[in-house]
Amino acid sequence: MSPVETQSDAGGPAAAPSLVAPPVPPSRLGLAVLLLLGALAFFTLMDAAAKHLGNSYHPAQLIWARFAINLAIVGLMYRGSFLPLFRTRQPGLQLARGVMQVITITLFFIALQTIGLAEADALFDINPVLIALGAALFLGERIGPRRAVAIAISFVGAMVILRPGMGAMELGAVFAFASAFSYAAGNLLTRAVRSDSIATSVIWSAAVGTVMASVVLPFVWKEVAFVDMPYFLAIGVLGTIGQFLVIRAFSLTEASVLAPFGYFSLLFSGFWGWLFFGQLPDRWTVAGALVIVGAGIYVWYRERKST
Repeated sequence: MSPVETQSDAGGPAAAPSLVAPPVPPSRLGLAVLLLLGALAFFTLMDAAAKHLGNSYHPAQLIWARFAINLAIVGLMYRGSFLPLFRTRQPGLQLARGVMQVITITLFFIALQTIGLAEADALFDINPVLIALGAALFLGERIGPRRAVAIAISFVGAMVILRPGMGAMELGAVFAFASAFSYAAGNLLTRAVRSDSIATSVIWSAAVGTVMASVVLPFVWKEVAFVDMPYFLAIGVLGTIGQFLVIRAFSLTEASVLAPFGYFSLLFSGFWGWLFFGQLPDRWTVAGALVIVGAGIYVWYRERKST
């Protein structure tokens, strides 16, 4: 799972785009792409660590590690200004956004218990077209007939992977598919809190996730084996590093420029799945993923053309 969210790096509302966007220097664009690819590698490696632990520990324990370590690192980074940065004019939206992120990671980690990394990531990657659909339904953004067709086609791709009614659909695949919807909701809420700084949103995400997981943790806690401690640490550290690489990448160039590179997560998840678990995506997953990626890139192309 590659939770890539965009927000103004300056801390306030995103600046209004000029009629002619200045060209991005090749060096900055190349660095932005490398940073994003690095983030995707870290996020999918985090998923691999979660999948490794998923058969021995409750998902809530993994989620607690993800957010608690994230909160500890963020707390150290902003130790001189943590409380001022925590203040927000939109606590309700920040809380809802944090809840959506917890739901997304919960559903995805549960999915990883029964299906492969590549299959889960392929279903999750329907989220760009869901975001486009949600922006039209809830934010008043226009969606033309071509984008509507692309959204419908992406759902066809998801159905190819899920294969309902063919005796092949697994509950884990349904959870991965559902995580794309909660992620899209969280992304739309991120757009709604753009008046807050990135640091504020990062702190709220970590805090809400830690509190929610801590409520459940006493009921599911299992003593962590010494050999598993590095994997728990990896879940939190890899997720945090990936988060900051994403923020830096999107500060160097436009989000629409980087959007297609998000699908490289499929390659990373497929590689980690093969390397650590000996799993390769079947032909249905590959076919469905190609349909989803094609639809997503088309939506991206229409977005770029309309700006």
